[in-house]
Order: sequence, then structure tokens, then C-alpha cells
Amino acid sequence: MPEQRARKYHQDRVAETLREEIGSMIEGELSDPRISFAYITQVLLNPGGKSASIYVAVDGGKDEEEETIDALMDARGYMKHQLLERTGKRRVPDLSFHIDRSDKMKARIDDLLGRSRKRQKK
Repeated sequence: MPEQRARKYHQDRVAETLREEIGSMIEGELSDPRISFAYITQVLLNPGGKSASIYVAVDGGKDEEEETIDALMDARGYMKHQLLERTGKRRVPDLSFHIDRSDKMKARIDDLLGRSRKRQKK
């Protein structure tokens, strides 16, 4: 049992390090004009630690989201190289970027709940 907790703790630390480092790269180092204002919301490592799903929130419309994800996917090699140098690890997980739409979904649910409450008050 303690072994599983230690493994989970290690994966959480690795995910947090990836989130911080990739976030700083997106903010300042990547000069691709296709990348609009974006930030990392979550990093999920698979149980073996060989791949990571990185969820990115992008301010803008659907076109900006797609362009940003395409640009980040194109910059994966650079990011992996930088992560190897910065973290000092032997291996860095394969990176895959996805749009995080949880904030938009949350806002939509709040809007719908607000509408239903207004109807119930009438």
C-alpha cells in the first residue's frame, strides 16, 4: 500500500514540474505567432509515465484553439529537448496537447442552472 502512494506522489510531482516548465515555455520562449494566450490547466501522466496528456485553456475562439494546439504539437520536439535539459531526467514522456473546455462547460452549466432557478421562482 505505501508503495502505491509513493508512486502516485512521484507522478504528481512529475506532472506539476511538467506543468510549470511547459507553461513557462508557452509564456515566453515559444515565438510561434499561431500560439495565442494559453495556459496549462492540467497534466495527466499515464500509469507507466511514458506519455502525458496536457490540457491547455486558450482565450479566443475555436480557430485560435486549433491553431494553438497545432503550434504546440509542432513544438513538441523542442519542448522535450528543453525538458530533458531543465529537469535532468533520462526520459521525458511523450507529450500530447488537448483543449481544456471545462471552464466553458462550467459556465454553460451555471447559465442553465440560473435559467431553471428563474423559472422555478415564477
